[in-house]
Amino acid sequence: MKLSRRLFIGVGVGALAAPALVAGKAQAAEFRFKFANNFPLGHPMNNRMTEARDRIAEETDGRFMLQIFPNNQLGSDTDTLNQVRSGAVEFFTLSGIILSSLVPVASINGMGFAFKDTGQVWQAMDGELGAYVRDKIKASRLHVMDHIFNNGFRQITTSTGPIEGPESLRNLKIRVPVSPLWTSMFQALGCAPASINWNEVYTALQSGIVDAQENPLSTIDVGKLFEVQKYCSLTNHMWDGFWMLANPRSWDRLPDDIKEIVSRNFAKSTLDQRADIDKLNETLRVSLEGHGMQFNEPDPEAIRNQLREANFYSEWKANYGEEAWELLEKVTGPLA
Repeated sequence: MKLSRRLFIGVGVGALAAPALVAGKAQAAEFRFKFANNFPLGHPMNNRMTEARDRIAEETDGRFMLQIFPNNQLGSDTDTLNQVRSGAVEFFTLSGIILSSLVPVASINGMGFAFKDTGQVWQAMDGELGAYVRDKIKASRLHVMDHIFNNGFRQITTSTGPIEGPESLRNLKIRVPVSPLWTSMFQALGCAPASINWNEVYTALQSGIVDAQENPLSTIDVGKLFEVQKYCSLTNHMWDGFWMLANPRSWDRLPDDIKEIVSRNFAKSTLDQRADIDKLNETLRVSLEGHGMQFNEPDPEAIRNQLREANFYSEWKANYGEEAWELLEKVTGPLA
């Protein structure tokens, strides 16, 4: 699959229609499930889940039909999570950091400056730490699939100058999502974080309400933040991923053979999407530089030390508990 910025542009609603081979059987499907997500059409997640939908329809001979609702069509993350819990929506992908409002430990994958690279991420999230988090998600009366989607490492963009080290972060007015982990980390770094919804970020940057924001390169690109931000510092300060959640009652009523087909194809598409995001990030730097963004790569160790001195890691260790923290540090090495 060729990966470029074109992934995010101009893919029509028809891309999510039922495949022709099984379209005639759609009305006769025994199980028709909805899958909601907050990514636009053409994003690697929706591309790969469209492939999963088609494979599942073929392998079940049309017994199971998946309808994809991208771009928060069914409501905000909070609204859709409530719909999954009630059974109005069967599948939903949600960031672990946002899911932490229901399952506090789910945000542990976003611990600041914890993972050195994606190899460590998958060692943790496909290993014992991921299993621990999934157990906690299931305890909250949600079904969760075995593998987490890749949203990539997050980077800081600014209009005022590059982030060279902790001194560049002091008093920086930076937009962050509505999440205690984000706010806590940037406060510990001496920033002035402001919680602003994504749909207001461009305007907030344009008007100077904030001077900076942080997101993966793919989000920086699709949001056209290069129009209002000049500098991109490759801080890799957090890694974020999306869990595939399901309503447990809906999942449990599927026959075992369909569960196996759905699980296997969701897993394949998740792993394919992970590779897509990594490849896309390799090309996006060049694309964003073409739009005038200036890149730099600060040394993360000095920033990490600032977090240690501010007791950021000690406080979050207490929040997550010894067992979860031990599983994290088993991969990352000592943080606190």
